[in-house]
Amino acid sequence: MRPPFIAIALLSGTALSYEILLIRLFSIIQWHHFAYMVISLSLLGYGASGAFLTLAGKRFSHHFPAVFMTNALLFAISSVAGFLCVQQIPFNPLEMAWGSHQLFYLLLLYLLLSVPFFAVANCIGLTLVSFTKNIPRIYSCDLLGAGLGALAIIILLFLVSPVTALYIIGSAGLLSAAVAMFECRIQPRWIVALLLFSGLSLPFVLHQWSPLLQLSPYKSLRQTLAVVGTEIVAERSSPLGFLTVVQSPVIPFRQAPGLSLNAPCEPPAQLAVFTDGEGLSVITENDNRQDSFTYMDYLTSALPYHLLSRPSVLVLGAGGGADVLQARYFAADRIDAVELNPQVADLVKHTFKDFAGDLYRAENIHLHIDEARSFVAGGKRKYDLIQLALLDAFSASSAGLYALSESYVYTTEALIEYIDHLHPNGLLAITRWIKLPPRDALKLFATAVAALEEMGVQEPGRRLILIRSWKTSTLLIKNGMLTPQDIRELQKFCQKRSFDLAYYPGIGVAEANRYNLLDRPYFFAGTAAILDREQREDFFSRYKFNLKPATDDRPYFFHFFKWSSLAELLSLRAKGGLPLLEQGYLLLIVTLIQAIPASLLFILLPLWFGGTIVGHRRPTPSHATSIRSERWWVVTYFFSLGIAFLFIEIAFIQKFILFLGHPLYAVGVVIAGFLLFAGWGSNFCSRQPSLHLPVAGITIIALLYLNLLPTIFHHLLRLPDPLKIFISLGLIAPLAFCMGMPFPLGLTRLTNRAPELLPWAWGINGCASVISAILATLGATHFGFSAVVIFAVGFYILAAVVYPREI
Repeated sequence: MRPPFIAIALLSGTALSYEILLIRLFSIIQWHHFAYMVISLSLLGYGASGAFLTLAGKRFSHHFPAVFMTNALLFAISSVAGFLCVQQIPFNPLEMAWGSHQLFYLLLLYLLLSVPFFAVANCIGLTLVSFTKNIPRIYSCDLLGAGLGALAIIILLFLVSPVTALYIIGSAGLLSAAVAMFECRIQPRWIVALLLFSGLSLPFVLHQWSPLLQLSPYKSLRQTLAVVGTEIVAERSSPLGFLTVVQSPVIPFRQAPGLSLNAPCEPPAQLAVFTDGEGLSVITENDNRQDSFTYMDYLTSALPYHLLSRPSVLVLGAGGGADVLQARYFAADRIDAVELNPQVADLVKHTFKDFAGDLYRAENIHLHIDEARSFVAGGKRKYDLIQLALLDAFSASSAGLYALSESYVYTTEALIEYIDHLHPNGLLAITRWIKLPPRDALKLFATAVAALEEMGVQEPGRRLILIRSWKTSTLLIKNGMLTPQDIRELQKFCQKRSFDLAYYPGIGVAEANRYNLLDRPYFFAGTAAILDREQREDFFSRYKFNLKPATDDRPYFFHFFKWSSLAELLSLRAKGGLPLLEQGYLLLIVTLIQAIPASLLFILLPLWFGGTIVGHRRPTPSHATSIRSERWWVVTYFFSLGIAFLFIEIAFIQKFILFLGHPLYAVGVVIAGFLLFAGWGSNFCSRQPSLHLPVAGITIIALLYLNLLPTIFHHLLRLPDPLKIFISLGLIAPLAFCMGMPFPLGLTRLTNRAPELLPWAWGINGCASVISAILATLGATHFGFSAVVIFAVGFYILAAVVYPREI
């Protein structure tokens, strides 16, 4: 009997597709950081599988075809049924700080979602144990299938809804069972035909009663739909987000962030556009009458138009078109609107074009589907005004739910890039929500100061303006010195609208905090401390929140949490201070705290039952001593590999985002590239039995890339996307090829020394992978992605050191 290579590839690809799909599904019904938490813990199914196979010994190997098929069918059933059951669990992560019963619901989630991964891991692990002579090829099929699965789910989510994709993944589990039967030549053949028919027909049958996704009651969309008269008028789905368009004729939408209370009129009718149930953007009714948009002169974002005349404008994050309408209201000479999600642009341009007044077909408006940084860096045009739109939801932002969201839009390098694309005396305008105590506005101000200083500006304070309303702040950065005329226009603008001056060159404390009163002039004091080079670091150290500028190596602009403030913030929990805790970051810590003991349990459990570790009979004393002598290098080696592989993979996903210009492209290309070329390397390692060569290759290439990739990307950024994808795969190939060798080499060496420990090593590697994903994010948050790569290299070197010599 030969190993079911094709079935292994199909199952591995389906499992990775399922993992990515679950992240999308939980991002819709909960939030992205929670999706990350559940998936990480659910992947402990791989660790549980290792412990299970170790304790079961060789019993299952004697019934390999039946056990493989049973687990493939278990994956098919549990992948669909598990998520449908999860939808019925009344879990609310925002209640975890108060209700202990939520921990019970969370445990149920873990158990339900870990079953599919447990089943797939059993199939792969059992195949490795049963066919030890084919370990490199089996592992190669595992990686190659996973790489293709990463690409397949991204393509699939452009074509069908997430729920339909879930049914297709369940069907793929049935097909893999049929393929395994065919490869293992199991009789009777009619079962193969039945499984094939069931797998092909299941998506069409289940699609007839697709359930609605049950959104968290705390999501903006769920709360909006509770308003009388609201109804969904359009939905769009893609890997970039699940879009929902809502109209409310009874109680009209009036989205105008930070609108002055002195505004003489209200916005026209609007349609609300939600992304994954949050991130409210609006499509505004456009009758092409100038006086319909007078309210736009009463937003803090209108300030730059009072300092410029008929500017050429670049709007980054066009969304439903509100900022484009504002630029048009002020008679901008040219407007370039950049939007990441083509489906959002399509809603304005086609689906609701009459409602939006055919906005994107206006003669001076040019729509571009691109990522903001990529568009700016890849273009030669300069502008009088670059405007960063305010698209994230206030509720999620204020609750710290974006704390772990990477954003390359607000880094020091990003601001330098924007300023470089301004005409002399041009303006960069960034509007953010006001949060108290101040966070976003001051961190953005600190980032602007750092960017200007890095550009060689000696007095950055002479180029900056910060104002605030009751809800929003707007920061202006001028590509030149602010003039007395600029200051007069600024003062007149704020006085008429009752906006507060937070900073301008020469501001006095008496001018700050006049209208939207705070108990102290926090913004004035914060900006003054940031501009004072001698006081700055002390201010950052004393402040209750992290205000240090984000960088491309640490792109977590929304990460404000400081451990030194934890005790004080917890004491405010009963007084409504929970949002100050930055829940996204703390849930990651909770995930790590849960993952470590769970991983240790699965790693140590087989050792507690040492008598069963080699099969039905207790080993002889000499054999038991031999096994014990192997344990330490097995734990260190396979745990190090599990940590190191994902460290490098996650770090390089981030490195390639800026080059490929789209997070989705980066995820698809990098994951697929690493897994496909690592699979090739695994298949090759039977001809290259030395571990030291691939580890040396990983070390040299990874460290070289840390220094060379920024320069390479900078020079190649203007190339077309297909060519950039090809170059990315070429850059990934040598590193991934080397990374594919250590794991099968270790399993092969273990086969010759203590084959009874093979399933245990498989489980150790799975547990380490779960912890690795969490530690990589934490490491990048505090030390940067370059440090994560260096840590990974250290783990590979450690693995090489403990790798035993051949007997």
